Amino acid sequence: MPLRAPSRPLLWWYGLTAAGGPLFGLLGDRRPLGNDVLAHPLVLFFIAVGAALVLLRIVWRRPVPELIHERALVIGCLVGGAAFLAGNFVVTHITLR
Repeated sequence: MPLRAPSRPLLWWYGLTAAGGPLFGLLGDRRPLGNDVLAHPLVLFFIAVGAALVLLRIVWRRPVPELIHERALVIGCLVGGAAFLAGNFVVTHITLR
């Protein structure tokens, strides 16, 4: 059985979560919006992910699980969270002198 090519929303999903995680991770130490729990960059990352999924639902006019399966949604969130931690590690342990 031949492998199916991934759908366009799935490729965007993985790409944007993998790219957005480190970008928000680089802000992890500075906390530009304050020290509140809802202003933490990891929480803001997942708020942005949720907003992107709502936007995807509106643009494609179909339920999100029809476009991106639940397993892929969880994997994307895990990849984004790991990428966030990698970006946060870089900004806290590797300083430019």
